[in-house]
Amino acid sequence: MSHRIRPRPRAGLVALLATLAAPVPSAAQAVDVVELTVADVQAGYASGRFTAVQLTQAFLERIAAYEDRYNAFISLAPDALAVAAALDAEYARSGPRGPMHGVPIVIKDNMDVAGLVTTAGWEGFSAATGGIDMVPSDDAQAVARMRAAGAIILGKTNLPDFALDGTRTRSSVAGETLNPYHVGKVPGGSSGGTATAVNASFAVLGVGTETGGSIQNPASAQALVGVKPTHGLVSLEGVVPVNASYLDVVGPLARSVRDAAIALDVLTEGPGRTAAATSNVPLGGYAQGLSAGSLRGKRFGLFGSGWRTDRFPLDSATQRLYLLAKGRLVALGAEVVEDPFRGSGFVELYDDRPDVVAVERQDLSAYLHDLGNGAAFHSIEEWEALAGREFRPGRSSQAEQSWADRLEVRVEEAGKEAEAYEEWRERLRRRFRDVLQRHDLDGLFFPQASAPARNLVEDPARPDYAPNSWPEVPSNIVNDLGVPVVTLPFSYYADGTPFAVAWIGEAWTEGDLLGYAHVFERANEARRPPSLSPNATH
Repeated sequence: MSHRIRPRPRAGLVALLATLAAPVPSAAQAVDVVELTVADVQAGYASGRFTAVQLTQAFLERIAAYEDRYNAFISLAPDALAVAAALDAEYARSGPRGPMHGVPIVIKDNMDVAGLVTTAGWEGFSAATGGIDMVPSDDAQAVARMRAAGAIILGKTNLPDFALDGTRTRSSVAGETLNPYHVGKVPGGSSGGTATAVNASFAVLGVGTETGGSIQNPASAQALVGVKPTHGLVSLEGVVPVNASYLDVVGPLARSVRDAAIALDVLTEGPGRTAAATSNVPLGGYAQGLSAGSLRGKRFGLFGSGWRTDRFPLDSATQRLYLLAKGRLVALGAEVVEDPFRGSGFVELYDDRPDVVAVERQDLSAYLHDLGNGAAFHSIEEWEALAGREFRPGRSSQAEQSWADRLEVRVEEAGKEAEAYEEWRERLRRRFRDVLQRHDLDGLFFPQASAPARNLVEDPARPDYAPNSWPEVPSNIVNDLGVPVVTLPFSYYADGTPFAVAWIGEAWTEGDLLGYAHVFERANEARRPPSLSPNATH
C-alpha cells in the first residue's frame, strides 16, 4: 500500500520517462548502477566497460522501474542523454574533466537548472498544477559548478512546499515521497526527494539545501552521508530562499563520505566560489584530505541534557545504538567527554532565542529579480498579476494570511530584530566555542535523531495529519550557530530504518569532520542498499 498523495497525475513526467528509458541498442542493461560510486564511474569509463550514454540509460531504466512507487522526482532533464553523448565525445578527445565527469546526479527542485521549471514544491510555480511556470534563464551557481565539472543532471527532486518541513517530503506539485527502507516511515525533509533518489540508486549523488535540518534529517532517515556546511561556504545564488541571510545552505547527499567530499570540492573550488570558500577550503580540497583523517587522540563531546533537554533522554533503542557507536569511536583511538555542555548555561541561552529576522520577502524578491529575461515574472506582484490570485507560500499554519501580512515587516522593526538576533547568535557562538575549548574538544559526536523514524501516517484517523516532528538532535541549534555537520549511517533499527550519527565542529571544519567520518565509515561499513518494490506492485 502506498500512502503517497498526489494532487494530479504527473502525465508529462511519465511520458518523458517512457521516452528516455525506452530500450536502445546499448550495454545499459549490463550496467549495475546499485550503490555505484564516483570512483566506480570513473573506473568504468577508463576501462571502457560502459560509456556515459550507457550509464545514463541504465539509471533512467532504473528510474522507470521504480519511480512511480517512490516518487523522488518532480521533473526529469530531457537532455540527459544528449549531455552524456557530448561528454563521451569530450572523453574520447581529451579525457575526463575531473572526478565528476559523466557522473549522473539529481538536484533539489528549489535550485535553478536553466530551462527547467523551478517549483520549490509549490503548485503556484508550476503550470501543470494550475500555477505559472517559473523558468530561470541560468543555472544556480551550485548547479553550474556541478555541470562544469562534468556531472549529468538527471532531474529535479521533490520537496515540501517552499522546503518548509524537516520530516516529510509532501509537495503540492508532486505529492508524497516515500522512504525506500520502509514506505510506512517518513523519508526526512526537506531534501527528501534527493535523499530517496540517491538511496534508491536513481543517481550517484545529489545536491540538497538546508535551513533547519533539511540535509541532516533525510540523510539520517535514509542511511546517507549528508554535509550541512558552514553558512556562507557554498553559494546560494539561484536557490529559492527560506532564510538566505542567516540560515540557508547548499550541500551534498551521497552514499559514501568520499563521494560527499568530492561533491563538496566541486561546490567550493574554482571561479565563482564564495569569498568564505576562498579563505576556508583546506589546501588540496576535502577529498584529498580524507587520507590524512584519524581518530586517534581526538576528543569528542557526547550528547546530553546540557545540549538540549527536549530530546533527552534518548529513546531506549536509540540509546543502545548510540552506546555501541560511542564504543566503536573509543576503539578507534578517540577520547570522549560526557555531556560537555552540562552546567554551561547553553540550554538557557538557546531558550532565550529571539524571533528570526523576517527576511523571507526580501530574500525571495532578490531571487525572483534574478530569474533572467526569459522568465514569465520577476516579482511577487508580477506573479499575482499573471495568476490572478494572491501569493501564498504553501501550507504553513498561517496559510490563510496573505504573504504580505505574514512577512512584510517595517524597516525599523526589521532593523531591531536583526540587531537582537545577531547579538544573541554571537553570544551563542561564543558559548559554543568556550565549551569546545574548555574541554579541548575536536568536535561533537551525537546521534542525529533521538528516536527512530516517525510513521508516515501518525494518526490513521487523520491521514492528512502531518506534524513536522523529526526528532533531530543537532538542529535547529547548529543552524543558528552556522556550524557544519556531517551525518553518517551507523546501524539499523529492528524495523529496518537507519540509525545515524552526526559529527559537529566549529565553523569551517568540514575537512576535519569528513576525515573523522571517513575513518569511522571504513571501520563500520554500515550502509546497506534498500530492497525496492517495482511500480507494478503498489
